[in-house]
Amino acid sequence: MPNRKSLSDIKATILRPAMTSQYRVYIDFPNDVKFYMKSKGLADPQGGVLRGGLDFACSEASLPGSSLATLEQTSDRTGVTERHVHRRMFDDRIDLTFYVDAQNYLPIRAFEYWKEYITIGNSQTLAGAAAESTSKFAETNYFYRMNYPDFYALDQGFRVVKFERDFDGSFKGNGGVVNGTKNGLTYNFVRSFPIAVASMPVSYDASSLLKCTVSMSYIRYYITNGIGDSDSTRSSSPQSEVTPALKKQNISQEYYNNFGDNSQNATNFADFVNGTVKGPFGEAIG
Repeated sequence: MPNRKSLSDIKATILRPAMTSQYRVYIDFPNDVKFYMKSKGLADPQGGVLRGGLDFACSEASLPGSSLATLEQTSDRTGVTERHVHRRMFDDRIDLTFYVDAQNYLPIRAFEYWKEYITIGNSQTLAGAAAESTSKFAETNYFYRMNYPDFYALDQGFRVVKFERDFDGSFKGNGGVVNGTKNGLTYNFVRSFPIAVASMPVSYDASSLLKCTVSMSYIRYYITNGIGDSDSTRSSSPQSEVTPALKKQNISQEYYNNFGDNSQNATNFADFVNGTVKGPFGEAIG
């Protein structure tokens, strides 16, 4: 039934809406991709300029969505139609738009090199991959062979953080802890990698800011409360730690359902590369 609302209740609900312009995107890179970027001469591929530069340069992003797929039941109860959930469906991609800097063209080079690494699996060493990318791409008979997903997919480390204008209000009287009230949401993406970089028109007309739009694929996302101290520490595990942990698990996982068990993955990938039991850069698998 209707009841009386105080002014403070009204202020706390309809007079304090969330705004779209307070957010930040954090994106890391798999270790093998970082090394490849370094071999291509990209500045500071281990973090710092590369990672921090992309974080601040993201001018547009989106909070992801999902839906529930259902099965229709019509025979259990006379005249009643029921729907039972059998799967959660995630969006197939998220689009990020970055301002392009005039010094290094950082977003363009970073994501182009990431895609380049994904499709250069026919090289057996990292040095060979870098050399191949500069000397063989121009050959008319060059062919692509894809790397194994464990080497190019980012298991953890890509996040979109939503907060509000007063997120740092806790600096006063809270011992300097950022956002001690835990306001905000963090969207964490699992096994992400770029699948498209949109074309960027250039023209002799009036100049405007050059922007790079990247589509990132992922298998799912999950939400955590608060924004965390994302500038000083990263919640993502290093790729070198995450990948072996996945391979050691004996339970069935959503990703591995597409490829069989882990031991079979190693055999298939070894045969896919060169018929041996080694990975694309000479390391043993399995």
